[in-house]
Amino acid sequence: MSSRAPLAGTVVVDISRNVPGPYASLLLARLGAEVITVTGGPTGEALPELSVGKRPVTLNLRSQPGVEALHALVRDADVFLEGFRPGVAERLGAGYAQLSEVNPRLVYCSLTGYGQDGPARERAGHDINYLALTGVLGCLGPPDGPPLPPLNLVADLGGGGLWAVLGILGALLERERTGRGRFVDAAMVDGVLSMMGTWFAAWGTSVLPGRGRGLVGGEAPFYRCYRCADGRYVAVGAIEPKFFAALWRLLDLAGPVPDHLDPDTWPALTETLAARFAERDRDAWAALAESVDACLTPVLEPSEVADHPHMGRRVSVSRAGVDPFPRVDWLGHADPAPRADCTEEVLRRAGLSEEAVAAVRRANADLSGPALRWPPLR
Repeated sequence: MSSRAPLAGTVVVDISRNVPGPYASLLLARLGAEVITVTGGPTGEALPELSVGKRPVTLNLRSQPGVEALHALVRDADVFLEGFRPGVAERLGAGYAQLSEVNPRLVYCSLTGYGQDGPARERAGHDINYLALTGVLGCLGPPDGPPLPPLNLVADLGGGGLWAVLGILGALLERERTGRGRFVDAAMVDGVLSMMGTWFAAWGTSVLPGRGRGLVGGEAPFYRCYRCADGRYVAVGAIEPKFFAALWRLLDLAGPVPDHLDPDTWPALTETLAARFAERDRDAWAALAESVDACLTPVLEPSEVADHPHMGRRVSVSRAGVDPFPRVDWLGHADPAPRADCTEEVLRRAGLSEEAVAAVRRANADLSGPALRWPPLR
């Protein structure tokens, strides 16, 4: 990581698990921060893809030596990140009040599903639940079928990880003025709500009259996917008249360009476009569209992204697979090889005595493995 990285010299201690918190600390690591990720216990583990570039430390936070070691790590840290339900970190000796006494300059981020207050604050949930309560899930999927979650991209990664990083960066900037850290309440439902503003206003209008309908819900013939002759798909996003006219000419369709923004034309237009796209393979259409601004692109499977002529320039590929982080000069690159546990090295650097390190080692012997390993399917 270059010393010019935006967060070079910043130390992050991350005790979160699963996806949202580890993704947030991965973003911080890519910005140049040194991330110490604390593992151990039955509460799950970060995915390997989210652990690259971090220094793993195993601590039994239900033991006195483990908590004391954590406090030693926090003493010189800039950011602390946890992803437990409200009250759990406090019971572990790692709450904001406890750690801010150890380090008043600490930016403490609590990343939860429902936030620190409200009737649902202590309820369990996953991405699909947060999308359900924020109105997102009610917009997605076909009108005659159940809602379809977009993987776990929106709440876990966008409304969780990215939202947490936004709060952390803001708090770090504020600390430059005040000299003190602060508590950042990063709730996934809040992050998702922040992305829903325009769609609350559009709901029930011609733009989004219902699930699977309207301008971008999959009903409009100029903003949807079409099956091609080889069974693969292309994506069409030709909303503006000039782009739709270019698409009409690209497809070599007969007659004048229709008024595609009139919903009365949509059923017939859909049939016309579907029939034409079914005449050629996906890549044949994609090749034709390369020189035309018709907002037509192939729908790639994940295994195809790195081989695409444009996307292959944005991502890195190694024997470990595709690194999805784009090659931009304000993001660093991390070695994808997993790091060995560096508990003792990190604890000694934090000033723990050999006796204290040995106590941590003994306490860690009592740790059980994660209750749910990834992938969970048999």
